[in-house]
Amino acid sequence: MTQNNYRVFIIGGLGVGKTALAHRFTKNLFLGDRASEIDGSDEKQIVIEGETCNLDVLDTAVYQEFSAMRYSCIISAEGFLVIYSIDSRKSFDEVSGYCEYLRDIKESDGIPIVIVGNKSDLETDRKVSQCEGIELAESLNCSFIETSAKNNLNVEQAFSGLARIINKSRSDNLNYNLDNTFSNNNHNPSRCEIL
Repeated sequence: MTQNNYRVFIIGGLGVGKTALAHRFTKNLFLGDRASEIDGSDEKQIVIEGETCNLDVLDTAVYQEFSAMRYSCIISAEGFLVIYSIDSRKSFDEVSGYCEYLRDIKESDGIPIVIVGNKSDLETDRKVSQCEGIELAESLNCSFIETSAKNNLNVEQAFSGLARIINKSRSDNLNYNLDNTFSNNNHNPSRCEIL
């Protein structure tokens, strides 16, 4: 993988909008319930810190039944979006398990992970507060953002933020500070921050 390519993997429970989020990012289209018809891999060029980069986006929805392929994709990925839906407590409760699963496979606690609370357009059906998402992300040493694939809210920021974390981890090749990815250098990690 060349320096300007980033392979990211999307994981989360059923119906949280993984494929819709990937398709919104790569094609700028929202397909709603038809999103599951989309292929499991796509790419998009973005600019990160002045350099044009290719983001190769792998969606677990396609690999759900093929554990060997899923494992292979996780091994090859450099960063992860762990998705839950803000209208599903169950999907939120699964996030810690997904993070542990990824860290076990990658055999590292320092992998780039952004926890994404998707479907923020369903505010009236919200079951998980934004503050809960932030607190979980902080406890797991991950970044956090809420998105809406339907309304195209913070979709680009989720993917480009993850790419910045990957870029930083490459340049540091050690530990990196997830807290500065989506905010300025005056970030206070002990407060609940809305991105």
